[in-house]
Amino acid sequence: MLFSGIPFLFYFLPCVLLLYFLSPKKLKNTVLLITSLVFYGWGEPKFLILMIASILIGYGSGLLIEAFSKKKKEKLAKTTLIFNVSVNLAFLGLFKYADFFIENFNAATGLSRPLLGLALPIGISFYTFQMLSYTVDVYRKTVPAQKNLIDLAAYISMFPQLIAGPIVRYADVEKQLKKRTHSFESFSCGMRRFIMGLGKKVLIANVLGELCDKFYVTQDPSVLFSWIYALAYCLHVYFDFSGYSDMAIGLGKMFGFSFMENFNYPFISKSATEFWRRWHISLGSWFRDYVYIPMGGNRVKLLRHLFNIFTVWLLTGFWHGAAWNFMIWGIYFAVLLILEKQLLLKFLDRSRVLSRVYLLFAVSISFVIFGAVDMTQAGNRIADMLGMGNLPLISAETLYQLRSFGLVLVLAILGATPLPKKIFNRLSQTQFMKNALVVLEPVGLVALLTVVTAYLVDGSFNPFLYFRF
Repeated sequence: MLFSGIPFLFYFLPCVLLLYFLSPKKLKNTVLLITSLVFYGWGEPKFLILMIASILIGYGSGLLIEAFSKKKKEKLAKTTLIFNVSVNLAFLGLFKYADFFIENFNAATGLSRPLLGLALPIGISFYTFQMLSYTVDVYRKTVPAQKNLIDLAAYISMFPQLIAGPIVRYADVEKQLKKRTHSFESFSCGMRRFIMGLGKKVLIANVLGELCDKFYVTQDPSVLFSWIYALAYCLHVYFDFSGYSDMAIGLGKMFGFSFMENFNYPFISKSATEFWRRWHISLGSWFRDYVYIPMGGNRVKLLRHLFNIFTVWLLTGFWHGAAWNFMIWGIYFAVLLILEKQLLLKFLDRSRVLSRVYLLFAVSISFVIFGAVDMTQAGNRIADMLGMGNLPLISAETLYQLRSFGLVLVLAILGATPLPKKIFNRLSQTQFMKNALVVLEPVGLVALLTVVTAYLVDGSFNPFLYFRF
């Protein structure tokens, strides 16, 4: 089931909200759990077993780790943690990476081992990382083990953030699982955030996706079209994923939860280092706290520090998918971050213009790698962008697609900056606008939802990109 789908918007969500707010306080987490299981099992009921198994193992592991720690049996606590981490990573490895390793083993040895052909459970990367963070935090004694199985299951399976993040840590919602407040203000704020995210996904990300599709099948390529594709794909991924994150955060507010922000205008960054503080914040902070810092972070000798960076970014790339282009994408950013830390940052800080041109160029290249089927295709596309593909500078189709999608591209570029928000905030400071917004805001949101619905009724299936991760 998709957030940007008619069944979710007009059937599932209204029914869940009605059940949730009619339920007594003690049963609200139970309602969330049951409806989340229905949501997840809507398209793939067989994978409910896998998620429930992960929850039960995590629940038991958390209780055992805490019990062993209280009895000063640290070795047993550590063994339990290792068991839990191993099982969850085994689930993830089996369904997401097994065929990748078999393919590469066959290529290296000349053998023909059959592939497993297992379907990838939606959202397994996200809920696996949430379960890992829970058990590690219990082991570190930063949070107590959850005694209530329903509360823990509701946290792991909560449908607003279940299948594409943000990666919500148990420590951030532990108190909210036990006690949270509901108010009209919070609900309306969440609904506003949800509708805005829905608009970003359907009206911008989906349309940019259509432009990318035009590039894939073009018979009249050009250097300019290659750059337009790179720009469109960057913005397509951004509005697709940030739109989903907005919807998830908005839904969380509607149910009384406060989830962390996942994006903070990454394209205004002046370096790749800053970009990754602003892009997919929940994933970056997860790897920082559970991989990078435990490995020693930057508090080690230079060679070990470089090794730590490469390891984290290789894992970050591999997290996104079982393919070499994702791993190269991760290594690409590792190299950029190392070069910046050792050399480039002192030069980039001197010029705001140069630093932003550098960042946009670097990110454009990175997403060409990210979106390619394989590295051969990525190399060809980058060569075309750099004028080394024997393509004309411009073509008739390039001009046609610019006329067709130019307005959306301009709106997407502006929407990827804080400018619209700054203009809105400045205008809303006047008393006249404050009074006018009381009427204009709900009317505008209803109009936006109406337009989005019209697009969904008339449009084609277009799932969120991060479902496959």
